Amino acid sequence: MISTIKRRYSLDEYRAIEEKAEGHSEYRDGEIVPMPGGTLKHSRISGNIFAFFKFLLRDTQFEPINSDLRLWIPEHRRGVYPDVMVFDGEPQLNAERLDEVLNPILIVEVLSPSTADYDRQSKFRMYRSIPSFSEYLLVEQDEPFVERYSKQTEGWLLSDFSGLEVSISLDSVAIALSMAEIYRGVIFE
Repeated sequence: MISTIKRRYSLDEYRAIEEKAEGHSEYRDGEIVPMPGGTLKHSRISGNIFAFFKFLLRDTQFEPINSDLRLWIPEHRRGVYPDVMVFDGEPQLNAERLDEVLNPILIVEVLSPSTADYDRQSKFRMYRSIPSFSEYLLVEQDEPFVERYSKQTEGWLLSDFSGLEVSISLDSVAIALSMAEIYRGVIFE
């Protein structure tokens, strides 16, 4: 039997590699995991959500950020790239790094077949270690369906939204997100 040795990377090595990389990779406590490229549907959906947030939150204390900025999760030693994050006030930088933030209140992940289970389970568990984090949207690509988790005193509450005619009330930013806006330009087969 031949065993393979996986190389472990220091956080500094990962950051140096990521600064020069053409695509994004997640850092998982020593392991570098390349992120798959997105689809047209994925890009449209995440772009729609970001644009909607950017427009509706423009004169508030909330700031949406797209997937170009890395979220650092200290408790789990993970660096990830959510599709959209929203911050209440100024994003808190990780040790003055300009490419890592710590404090989103709202995170949106557009689900892909290869990452859906990870986004729903392990990643959500890690996100819950972020003190400011209070709302999570999981958005399907192939049908108009969104799962919303909102932090309550007694735990996390799940609400499902289906169809293009409904809206999602977002407690963390006090706006409603229209399903029709999320899926604008998306063709379902």
